[in-house]
Amino acid sequence: MRWGILLLLAGLGVFFMIPQKMQEVGKIEHFSSYLPFIRFCFYFMSVLLIGGGIKKIYHHFRRTENTNEADNHK
Repeated sequence: MRWGILLLLAGLGVFFMIPQKMQEVGKIEHFSSYLPFIRFCFYFMSVLLIGGGIKKIYHHFRRTENTNEADNHK
């Protein structure tokens, strides 16, 4: 479950830092023409991290719930 929480927090951190980091990347002349693609990649990465974290947390609670049901039927 800890790994899921860390993934979720990392995804949220990336998501909220994108506007600030894009300003820094925009200052680099070489990357100025690629800004839309770079922005898409950052947002896509944050969505994947958040989704993976939520999936891990969900499966943890689902597994815990199934374990508790199995213990109650004994």
